[in-house]
Amino acid sequence: MEDRTQQEQASPAVRARVQGSFDSQGLMAHLGAHLAHIGPGRVHIVLPARPEVTQQHGYVHAGATSAIADSAGGYAALTLLDEESDVLTVEYKINLLAPAAGDHLEAIGTVLKPGRTLTVCRLEVYGVQSDGSRKLVANGQQTLIRANRPAE
Repeated sequence: MEDRTQQEQASPAVRARVQGSFDSQGLMAHLGAHLAHIGPGRVHIVLPARPEVTQQHGYVHAGATSAIADSAGGYAALTLLDEESDVLTVEYKINLLAPAAGDHLEAIGTVLKPGRTLTVCRLEVYGVQSDGSRKLVANGQQTLIRANRPAE
């Protein structure tokens, strides 16, 4: 049975806040990543496989894989916070389980334990083939701290 949080959408206001923040990230734009799903406590980021994000063997580089995982978790946490709050990663650990191959990678950040100060997220990254088949290529865990949103 599919977890219903995979389908549930965040409110329009939360989606707009997350999208706006994501759009202001230089690294995600540089990598060519985009948001694929914004739900309460769950965010998916897609990274198309292209030569600019690969390592010497043709797989998506671990740095790019880790970056989209980190951002997916951060934005998952942000979906559960008020408008005045932001998040910063305190630490994360990633296990690279298989070469990151596929038509694209999909990083999924899921909040495991929300908190007033610290939030813990599960990170998963899948290599997705053009036929839709998926393989888990990385997983990890992340701790984020709530911060006051900087003045604009």
